[in-house]
Amino acid sequence: MSRPRILYIDDDDRLCRLVSRAMERRGYDVTFTTNGAEGVAIANDHEFDLITVDHYMPGYDGLTTLEALRALKRVPPIVYVTGSEESRIAVAALKAGAVDYVVKTVGDDFFDLLTSAFHTALTAVALQKQNDEVTIALRASNTRLEALLHEVNHRVANSLQLVSAFIHLQSRALTDPAAQTALADTQARITAIAQVHKRLYTSHDVEGVAMDDYLAALIGELEATWSTPQSPRPIILSAQPLRLTTDRAVSLGVIVNELVSNACKYAYPAGTRGEIRIDLARDNGDFLLRVEDDGSGMVAAAAPRGTGVGTKLIGAMAASLGATLDYDAHHAGVRATLRATI
Repeated sequence: MSRPRILYIDDDDRLCRLVSRAMERRGYDVTFTTNGAEGVAIANDHEFDLITVDHYMPGYDGLTTLEALRALKRVPPIVYVTGSEESRIAVAALKAGAVDYVVKTVGDDFFDLLTSAFHTALTAVALQKQNDEVTIALRASNTRLEALLHEVNHRVANSLQLVSAFIHLQSRALTDPAAQTALADTQARITAIAQVHKRLYTSHDVEGVAMDDYLAALIGELEATWSTPQSPRPIILSAQPLRLTTDRAVSLGVIVNELVSNACKYAYPAGTRGEIRIDLARDNGDFLLRVEDDGSGMVAAAAPRGTGVGTKLIGAMAASLGATLDYDAHHAGVRATLRATI
């Protein structure tokens, strides 16, 4: 293991030689100079593990030397040394960038103090270097993991889109309207999930989904599916910026898909225009989702007009969110309101 290299700057040539011999016996390799300006030049041309600067030096005093050293591209920790016990000097040196302060004493006590200061400073540097290396390694690891998660989400989204295309082809081969509707519902549910993974691989945040962007894309898909020139179904979205984890985004997306699909299919008579509105807003630590239409409303105790799968999915997704879902009995059409924690 190499010996730590020390640059000792002090105008007292005799003390410099004593420090050099004493510190070399303690395991340090010492270079010394009696001039501050020369010390700065040496430090600029050579690498040292630590520099020691005396305060009282003619012309180029300790604080001036310290300031010049701190301006170098490569500067090791600096220990400040003086024969004065004035606290203002210690404060000024530490503010100027010194890592420690040692008062000159007579005999070996001074060398012991220097040794302790050197050990403390070099240990701090070693720990900081280890911390920097660990930080760099963690950042590299996080970058690799984020790239992997982006790739996984990309492939999942592509696979789900492929499955959706298969279902669409299968639907076109069928003649039974009920079967075609069931496959269209399944395709819409797959699209809702695929949109989450698309948001993840196109975003810098792989742990959360921006729900305003996600719902806007999902609604575009739903309008393309259910709205026709003969029966237009405009879907109006009002969404505050809100991020949810992947699982919660999927659950909320499925709920929106089911509620909007039901409104598009059942709220308004065929051949008429019918608007569906979606509102997503924060409410302290919760979020509120409201999906409503102005259609024919819900008939109490009436049998489901579809297969009932959508109702079961809504209940299951609401349970996974720990949410409550209520229907406003006083609204002319259907108004569903869901509340859950963010």
